[in-house]
Amino acid sequence: QLQLVESGGGLVQPGGSLSLSCAASGFTVDYYGIGWFRQAPGKEREGVSCISPSGGMRNYADSVKGRFTMSRDNAKNTVYLHMNRLKTEDTAVYYCAAESASAVDLDGSNCHLEQTYEYWGQGTQVTVSS
Repeated sequence: QLQLVESGGGLVQPGGSLSLSCAASGFTVDYYGIGWFRQAPGKEREGVSCISPSGGMRNYADSVKGRFTMSRDNAKNTVYLHMNRLKTEDTAVYYCAAESASAVDLDGSNCHLEQTYEYWGQGTQVTVSS
């Protein structure tokens, strides 16, 4: 059974850092494009970042560019989202999602769209507050 499990969420002060993990089981991530999404209360889910199977290509939403970094360790079957200089507006439930790499366009045309991805984790809460 293909499964994604996010972890690492929590409470952090503005300006702080947090790293999220997305562990895959039931499949190997080597051939999948991975996206991170978030959903704040009362808002639609939005794409944050996405990464190619090799990790050589990444794409970030403008709202997080320069602050968030996405990486992957295929040997551990895990993808990461390192978040720095966090703002209160980063508060949201963060989700990772996976789709066959051939269907994910890393130049940004579809990698931030929910409908691109078939497989989703259950989400982890990130709260940025003083």
